Amino acid sequence: MKFVFQNRVIATMMAFTLLFSMFFTYKASAESNTGLDIKGEAAILIEADSGKILYAKNKDQSLPIASMTKMMTEYLVHEAVAKGKIKWTQKTQASEYAHLISQDRSLSNVPLENGGSYTVKELYEAVAIYSANGAAIALAELISGSEGNFVKEMNKKAKELGLLNSKFVNSTGLTNSDLKGKHPEGTSADEENKMSASDSALLAQRLIKDYPDILDTAKITKKVFQEGGKYPVQMDNWNWMLKGLVYGYEGVDGLKTGSTPAAGYCFTGTAKRDNMRLIAVVIKTESYEARFQETKKLFDYGFSGFEMKELYKKGYQPKDKKTVAVPNGKEKEVNIETASAIKVPVPKGEKNPYQIGYSLNKGELKAPLKAKEQVGFLTVASKDKQNSGFLSGKELKVPLVTTEKVEKANWFVLTMRSIGSFFGNLWDSAVGKITG
Repeated sequence: MKFVFQNRVIATMMAFTLLFSMFFTYKASAESNTGLDIKGEAAILIEADSGKILYAKNKDQSLPIASMTKMMTEYLVHEAVAKGKIKWTQKTQASEYAHLISQDRSLSNVPLENGGSYTVKELYEAVAIYSANGAAIALAELISGSEGNFVKEMNKKAKELGLLNSKFVNSTGLTNSDLKGKHPEGTSADEENKMSASDSALLAQRLIKDYPDILDTAKITKKVFQEGGKYPVQMDNWNWMLKGLVYGYEGVDGLKTGSTPAAGYCFTGTAKRDNMRLIAVVIKTESYEARFQETKKLFDYGFSGFEMKELYKKGYQPKDKKTVAVPNGKEKEVNIETASAIKVPVPKGEKNPYQIGYSLNKGELKAPLKAKEQVGFLTVASKDKQNSGFLSGKELKVPLVTTEKVEKANWFVLTMRSIGSFFGNLWDSAVGKITG
């Protein structure tokens, strides 16, 4: 009995060891079956339009991200302009706090005068090109009245955009201890902004989609701040992957670097070649150069291994669901189709590694319906179950919409339908009894 028991214990331990090994092998293969060896704490590569994940490493781990924070600051500046809250030509005065931080040349900065007047455009360019911290604070104070209020807006917007592993404590990306005792109200003196690689990619994706002209500034390699003014400053873009710079890479036109002792050297980069745009994020690499070298690996992998394909044109109808019932409509059903074409990255040499399905809104459709009214989604998912999926989840969702309007049927038509349905059911019941 003792021998049998020992054998069972050994067998059980071997089974647990095998399962443990399979789990970590699967995790490793899910993240690095590309053959890439990205040297950094976390990384991700996505196709920008669909959000398809092409590579991921620790993508959901919340980590310090330094000045990549300024992508959110930039988003809120663009949003404030779009809503008419501020104007690019509008001037604002630098506060004592913005001035104080801007004078620290050990940080990335353009010096601002205490009470000096600057346009929103000037300050924004200083943030986007030169990662100027004092300028970011000045913009935050203009938009929200204080940096503390602006931080609340940053975290609110993060939730709206679906950033699940992010927390903002200031507008710059500096560690709060660098803010000379003036860190935003409600935050502690040693806190630092955090995001995951997937959140950084999602924020970059939304920036480019919602405010595409952001790239017009992000790709500027050199510019003079306040040219012709009292204190002009040559601003050299920290993104060395831009054309003509040290690590120039074809197609790169953004987006944001960052570095602090806790964050290491980070970079959210984007590049477009032909009809495909990629977004790459690397967090906590070892050196200034390493973040660009690792990003190059990601871009090389994406551009050499994938191509964009239109799997289904705009107006595609699911084969087994071309119509949806409208019980109270003049027409008893309505045709549905996709609102947009379905374009996704496909490994070169493969035809279609995706499968489609659909999901409709819960409950019956009720007339009146407008043409192009959304009634559900066409879903696109990888056939390979180990595939990383999309930023939005395992599936890409494309809206399904009505092809024409449907007016509500009048009371007489609805009454006659009800009577017809009643007698139809009665007849079916009678036939069933006779047959039985």
